[in-house]
Amino acid sequence: MASSLKSKRTYHVFLSFRGEDVRNNFLGHLYRALDQKGIYTYVDNEELRKGEQIDLALMKAIEESQIAIIVFSKDYASSWWCLEELVKIIDCKKERDLMVFPLFYKVEPRELRTPRGSYRDAMVKHESKYGKDSKEVKRWEKALSDASYLSGWPLKDGDEAELIQKIVMDISTHLNRTLLHVAMHPVGIHSPMVTLKSMLNLESDDDVLMVGLWGQGGIGKTTLAKAVYNDIYNQFENSCFLANVREVSKDCKDLVTLQKKLLSEILALKEGLVSNVDRGINLIQERLCHKKVLLILDDVNDLKQLCALVGKGKWLHNGSRIIVTTRDKHLLTYLGIDQVYKVTELNYNDARELFSKHAFPTHQNFTIKTDLVDRALDLAKGLPLALEVLGSLLCGRREDEWESALDDISTAPKKGINDVLKISYDGLEPNEKEIFLHIACFFKGWDSEYVKKILDSCDLKAVIGLKILVERSLIRTEFGELQMHDLIQLMGMDIVNQESDDPVRRSRLWQHDDVVDVLSSDMGTRAIKAIVFKPFKPIEMCINPNAFTKMGRLRLLILHNVRDFQGPICLPNELRWVEWTGCAHQILEFSSRPKKLVGLNISEGNIPGVVKQFKVRFTYIDLFIIYFICICISIICSSTLKEGVFLCFRNHLFDFFQNDTNFLLYNIFTCSKIGI
Repeated sequence: MASSLKSKRTYHVFLSFRGEDVRNNFLGHLYRALDQKGIYTYVDNEELRKGEQIDLALMKAIEESQIAIIVFSKDYASSWWCLEELVKIIDCKKERDLMVFPLFYKVEPRELRTPRGSYRDAMVKHESKYGKDSKEVKRWEKALSDASYLSGWPLKDGDEAELIQKIVMDISTHLNRTLLHVAMHPVGIHSPMVTLKSMLNLESDDDVLMVGLWGQGGIGKTTLAKAVYNDIYNQFENSCFLANVREVSKDCKDLVTLQKKLLSEILALKEGLVSNVDRGINLIQERLCHKKVLLILDDVNDLKQLCALVGKGKWLHNGSRIIVTTRDKHLLTYLGIDQVYKVTELNYNDARELFSKHAFPTHQNFTIKTDLVDRALDLAKGLPLALEVLGSLLCGRREDEWESALDDISTAPKKGINDVLKISYDGLEPNEKEIFLHIACFFKGWDSEYVKKILDSCDLKAVIGLKILVERSLIRTEFGELQMHDLIQLMGMDIVNQESDDPVRRSRLWQHDDVVDVLSSDMGTRAIKAIVFKPFKPIEMCINPNAFTKMGRLRLLILHNVRDFQGPICLPNELRWVEWTGCAHQILEFSSRPKKLVGLNISEGNIPGVVKQFKVRFTYIDLFIIYFICICISIICSSTLKEGVFLCFRNHLFDFFQNDTNFLLYNIFTCSKIGI
C-alpha cells in the first residue's frame, strides 16, 4: 500500500534536467530555494556519468523520492540518460505513487506530445542510432507524450525568480500533505477499498463525482475514507481531508473554521480572507473552480455543512472527487449522490483477527477459552469500534476477569462505545427519539407494520420516523421485522435507565424486576410513558388495583402471560394501546372521563366488561375476540340487531379468520355506538 512505500522514501524531490541548458542558472537558483526550505533534493551530476549503462543508484534515488520535477528544456530529449530517467519517473508514478510535475522551460507541451522542433530533431537522431521501431525509442516517445499531459509550470519569458518561489511554495504544500494515520490494525479494509475506488471512476475527468460512505457510528467509515485518501491523493492536483465536520462546525455555528481549513490546505490562502460563511462560499467557488481536487468531508450531519463547503459539488474542476461520510443517508439523497457505499460490519474472520490483535499481546503466556472469545465476538457483532474497545479492555486479563467483564458489558455498553453510538441519537428530533427508544426497549424483532400501528396510536409519526431512523443507520428492516445492532439497542436502553435510579421515574419499563416493583405498588408516576412486558412463560403477579392511576402520561401498555387474581384494575384514560393477554380474571376499568384508546387486545379477558365502558370508535381490535364482541352486541342491542344479520356477520368473520393466521391487530372492525 501507499503508506508502506511512502515511509521508506529518502528524498523529498528528484530533479531531472539537461545540465547544458539549466545547470548554471535556473537550476542552481531552484535547488538553493528548495534547500533553504528544508526540502531534501536529489540533483544528478550528469557530467560524472560514465559508460552506456544507466546508474542503478540513480534509479534507486527516483524510487526513494516523494516528488519528481522534470525540467523540459530545449535539449532535454537529446540525452538518452534524461530519457531513461523520464521512463523510470513515469513508471514510478504509476506503480509507486510518485508525484510528478513537469516544468516546461521555454518549450511547449505539444513539442513533447508529437515531437517537433528540437524534440523532433533529437528523436530522429535516436532513431538513426537505435532504429525507428526500436523498443528504446518507442518507450521514450510514450514517456514524453505521457509527461506532456501532466499539470506543471510553464516558463517562457517570465520572471524566473517569481516562478521559482511558486514552485517552492507548491512543493511545500504537497509535502505537507502527509499520509493520514488509518488505524493501528487496518483489518478487513482491502475489499471495501477496491469497491470504493471502482465507484470513484478515477480514470475519468468528465465531471465532478461525489460518493457517499454511509453507516452507523463505529462501523469504520472514517477508517475507510482515510485509507482511500492515502491511496489516491497523488492522482490529484490538490487534496484535503476535513475531519470531524460535525464536531468542528458545532451544529453549523462555526462553518467558517471549516472553510478556512479547506482554502488553506488547497491554496495556502491566508485565513483572514474568510470573514463569514457567505464570503467563504464565494472564495471556494472562485478559487477552486480550476482545481482538480480530492476532498473528503468526514462525519457530516447537516445540510448547511455541505452547502457551505461544496454546494452540490459543481464548484470544483472536472475530474475532482468528493467523498462524504455520514450516518444520515438523507443528506446524500438531498445532494443527489447516487453512488453510496454502505459500510457494513466485519465478517467473522476479519472480526476475529481485529479482536485478537487488540486482545492478545504477543508476550501473553496463557490462553483464553474459545467460548469466551466467541462470546466477545457475538457481543461486538462485527462492529470495529466495539472489537477494538472490547479487545483492549480484555487484553492481558485472565478467564475469570473475561467472564466478569462480559457479564457487565452485556447489560450496558462501555463508555467509549456508547459515546460514539449516542451521537446519532443526540441528532434526532423529539418524535424520532421517542420512536427509537420504543424500538430499543420494546420492539426489536417485531413486525414493522404492527409496530407502525402501535406508534401511530401513541401520536408518534411512525412512517417518517422509521424512515429517518433507517437513514441514520440506527435501525433496519429485515424480512419485515425491525432490527438494530445489539450495542445500539443497549445504548437506547441505557439512555432510559440513566433517566433515574428509581424505575418509577423512568419513561419506559420492560425489565422483570422493574415491572414487578412498580405494578405491585401504587407508586407509579407521570414519568412512565410505556410498559411492555412479555415473559416467555405465564407468571402470576400481584398487581395493585391502583398501580396505574398515577401514570397520567401512560400511552402504551402491553402485558403478555401476566395473570393476577385480584379485583378490578384501574387504567388511565390517556392510554392509546392496550394488550393484556391472559388476564382472564381481571376487569380493566377506566374512569368516566373521555377515553382515547385506539388499539385493544384482551383475549381471554373480561371482554364484555371492558367493551361496554366505551362509547367511542376503536381503530384496531383483536380479531380473536371479534366473535365474542358480536355476541355481546347481540345481547346488548338485541332489539335492533336481527338474528339473520348477526349470523351472516359471524360467518363472514369466521371465513376471514380461517384465511389469516396472524389474528393480531388489524383495522378490519369498528365498534360504533356501543351503549348500555
